[in-house]
Amino acid sequence: MLTSKLITTIITFLILLTTTATVSATRTTPAAVAVEDGGYIRLPSVKSYAVTTTRLMSSSNGTEECEQTYGFLPCTTTWAGNMFLIGVYGYLMYLAATFLSDGSELLLEILGPGIVGGLFLPVLGALPDAMLILVSGISGSTSEAQSQVSVGMGLLAGSTVMLLTVIWGTCILIGKCDMDGTEAIDLTDTKGFSLLGSGVSTDTWTSYAARIMVISVLPFLVVQLPQALHSDSGRHLAVLFGLILSVLMLISYCVYQVFQPWAQERRLDYVKHKRLMTGFLKHLLQKHPVDRLFNSDGTPNHEVMEQIFKAIDQDGDTHLSKGELRAFVIGMRLEGVSLEEEDIAEKILKAFDTERHDDRIDLDEFIKGISKLFTTVRGDRSMHHNGDALEHLDRYDEESKREHLLLGEANEEGGEEIENPKKTTIKAVIFLVIGTLIAAAFADPLVDAVDNFSTATSIPSFFISFIALPLATNSSEAVSAIIFASRKKRRSASLTFSELYGAATMNNVLCLSVFLALVYVRGLSWDFSSEVLVIFLVCTIMGALGSFKTSFPLWTASIAFFLYPFSLVLVYVLDYVFGWS
Repeated sequence: MLTSKLITTIITFLILLTTTATVSATRTTPAAVAVEDGGYIRLPSVKSYAVTTTRLMSSSNGTEECEQTYGFLPCTTTWAGNMFLIGVYGYLMYLAATFLSDGSELLLEILGPGIVGGLFLPVLGALPDAMLILVSGISGSTSEAQSQVSVGMGLLAGSTVMLLTVIWGTCILIGKCDMDGTEAIDLTDTKGFSLLGSGVSTDTWTSYAARIMVISVLPFLVVQLPQALHSDSGRHLAVLFGLILSVLMLISYCVYQVFQPWAQERRLDYVKHKRLMTGFLKHLLQKHPVDRLFNSDGTPNHEVMEQIFKAIDQDGDTHLSKGELRAFVIGMRLEGVSLEEEDIAEKILKAFDTERHDDRIDLDEFIKGISKLFTTVRGDRSMHHNGDALEHLDRYDEESKREHLLLGEANEEGGEEIENPKKTTIKAVIFLVIGTLIAAAFADPLVDAVDNFSTATSIPSFFISFIALPLATNSSEAVSAIIFASRKKRRSASLTFSELYGAATMNNVLCLSVFLALVYVRGLSWDFSSEVLVIFLVCTIMGALGSFKTSFPLWTASIAFFLYPFSLVLVYVLDYVFGWS
């Protein structure tokens, strides 16, 4: 796989060099001709290679010339030529994103979640976008940077909107299963494109990811506040506050991602414990009615409970050992508890051995444990009849079962053991280095090609970058999300939508941090009200939908698909009809 990708990259680069030779052979302006640039006379042959923009310049004879990036990459002033360059550079950025994605996944297989899954994966996934945003305004004069920085904002807005609309809706279509009430049935798709009868279900953690995404739009609102108040004096300060807030949110999000697997395990253990204890109590009530276990005043019936205790205490030493509990558990036949008998016995032992902590349960601990368990499950209900008690226990168990289902299983999609960790680590590092180098090398030429295409066609660069650039930088995430969705399982759907919400969150914190740092350091003006409104609306609508629902019927995909053209039209109307820009 590495070899084929490298060959593809080399072939693409050779096409670029061939184009360079063709362009160089047809250039008509000699290198020694003085070129007028911004009122100053300078020679193209003594161009500083520290400045890597491909600006269009007016030559002395009135024709337009372009400046080659790095001194050898092709440039052109025609719309067709720049469209070709956008395609080539965009494909190279797609390769960079693929290298970074594959390298990150290899590291994840070796090192697991935590630091890698929480810190490196989100950052590396957003790296191509961040690189393009950075180069869009880092070089050239302030006026040139102000002109090109709209490419960065177009990419930022377009990437977020595409993830949450077109790709989100496509994943609903691809991953749909038959709906049973409000839940999708795994691996069952017989109802076709029924708007209400088919859909997708996710877990609780996906809802948390959607809520975090909604919160991540706060820095946009902070930066936009002076313009909303029609104040010019505080705009630069608002950019600084927005930058600080976005960096803090980036750090907080990475910390959350690092500890999220641990929190998920704790929640799962708690829910499994609830189901286990409920099953244990239900087994007792099936053998011994509630009016025998407890007196009319709710106190435990010591005589009956002592009989149960002695029945479990096989060796008659007045203590229940782990082995005796295991023998009792085998006869319980607990349903829905994915644990071995040994583990179940150990959990019951820990739950009841609360006083002596000697890995044994005496009669007093046994009675207190059952009383506490019954009180917890019963709540404030009065249950004097065994039928009422068993019915309530069934409902309680169903609630725990649904909670377990919504939380998912942390290790359900676990991969196979890595045979050669050292070789895989080296391969992962090579992927990451190659992806980073490609993104760093071709981000600048891609931004220049977009800017030149905008000049040649008179189409605002924002719209070009909004539509075209996310196709390159988000392709690997889109393919990954769609593949996961096609497995038609709750767990895979949860991973799919969590990935989309996470990518949008990284756009709102990491990419925005880069963008705001650029605006603040270079002293650029913040004039992106319509773009901020679009990001806010899409993130809020789709985030609210994902925050309060864990099941999405097929009709919800229409909301996502509608928001994409709506966003484009809204920006156009606000900027060119109402004059927001």
